[in-house]
Amino acid sequence: MEVVKKTGEYTIYKKKSGRYGVQGSNKKWINGDEKIKILLGEGLIKTTAPKPAEAPAEEPAEEASAEATETAEEAAPATE
Repeated sequence: MEVVKKTGEYTIYKKKSGRYGVQGSNKKWINGDEKIKILLGEGLIKTTAPKPAEAPAEEPAEEASAEATETAEEAAPATE
């Protein structure tokens, strides 16, 4: 592992796999959200916003029911 940045609070290492390791000043590895905050702050990683969840498509269901009603009217002969 090579040292990328060393501060008084932590040391950032780059592994052979290309991933980063962050070791605190107490020689314990930092993981999780704390590690992500450090790496983002140093500009070593970038994140993307999650895609917004698509709302259930109500329009196709309404169009399908409207089409079914139209075809039912066309199929039934007009009784006058």
